[in-house]
Amino acid sequence: MRTARAKAADLGSDAISASTAALLSVLAASVNASAVVEIGASTGVSGAALLAGMTDEGVLTSIDVEAENQRVARDTFTALGFDHVRTRLITGRALEVLPRLQDSAYDIVFVNGDRTEYPAIVAQARRLLRAGGLIVLNSALGAGGLADSGQREAGHQALREAANTLRDEDHWLPALLTVGSGLLVATLRNAE
Repeated sequence: MRTARAKAADLGSDAISASTAALLSVLAASVNASAVVEIGASTGVSGAALLAGMTDEGVLTSIDVEAENQRVARDTFTALGFDHVRTRLITGRALEVLPRLQDSAYDIVFVNGDRTEYPAIVAQARRLLRAGGLIVLNSALGAGGLADSGQREAGHQALREAANTLRDEDHWLPALLTVGSGLLVATLRNAE
């Protein structure tokens, strides 16, 4: 994991904090996750954390726009001993890939990508998740996060819109966690 974090710094990518990684493992284990979608592979730190908490036969579908991030993530998974059949790495934009994924087939959707896409990803997650599944939005606090009410840039506004959707729609039960750079977590009460 130290190597993956160092590679993230070299590539100008942000790896999630150790506390966020630990919580992702716990969340994956708590829902007995066997199918997870990750948006934003970075260098595999978040994917490895999710895999660590998933069932032994669980499969991580990781989407990233950067092929280099996917290559480094695959190296990280291999170095940590995860069998290659447990990962499906897709290079592309999340909003182009997600519509092709199966409805109600996923236990967790972890989002660590372009914030301007968060509202559309929340809509896709509602379709993708099974009842009781989780959506986890990273970087919900800190600079440009929900606590920074003075921000007006597009990413901040999109994050706020996604948070409002999770708060206002009856089929979501959300919580804002102050782990790492902040996680906005919501469980899908029902898929209808």
